[in-house]
Amino acid sequence: QPDAPALTYQGQTLSYTQLNRRANQLAHYLRQLGLQPNQLVGIATQRGLDMVIGILATLKAGAAYLPLDPAYPPERLTFMLQDAKTAVILTQEPLLTQLPFDQVAKNGQNPPIHLFCLDRDWHLVADMGSENPVPLTTAEHLAYVIYTSGSTGKPKGTMLRHRGLCNLSQAQRSA
Repeated sequence: QPDAPALTYQGQTLSYTQLNRRANQLAHYLRQLGLQPNQLVGIATQRGLDMVIGILATLKAGAAYLPLDPAYPPERLTFMLQDAKTAVILTQEPLLTQLPFDQVAKNGQNPPIHLFCLDRDWHLVADMGSENPVPLTTAEHLAYVIYTSGSTGKPKGTMLRHRGLCNLSQAQRSA
């Protein structure tokens, strides 16, 4: 049922076809930026359709995602971005002034972070192909990284590979 609702949030709905097309367009753009398996894409968005599109596109591009909660203190976000060596951030224009991207740049992030606003910059991907990208990942590649509080008080990145993600979802389905 490709025209059935896949996502609904605050009065907005995307069908499975629309969601897949948008995720594929963004995935092709991310690949064009040179992203490879195990590279991290930060996702700093409010809850909503953009967040899901960003996660799916990142995985389809073959990269892994790093969730960045805009409500976190700027120091924590700066540490996470620098520690993870995130090359691309998917965000939304209203969050640009809330997030510490300029601080990360000042501290010499190399390579510099590429910002893409899912709401403002969509015209850059609108003409990208909507076909599914050729898969690049294996079960051993990263799917995402989550930062914990860490026993020392410093955040620590916990890496989850695709194999582990499959195991987790299977266990949750069984439960």
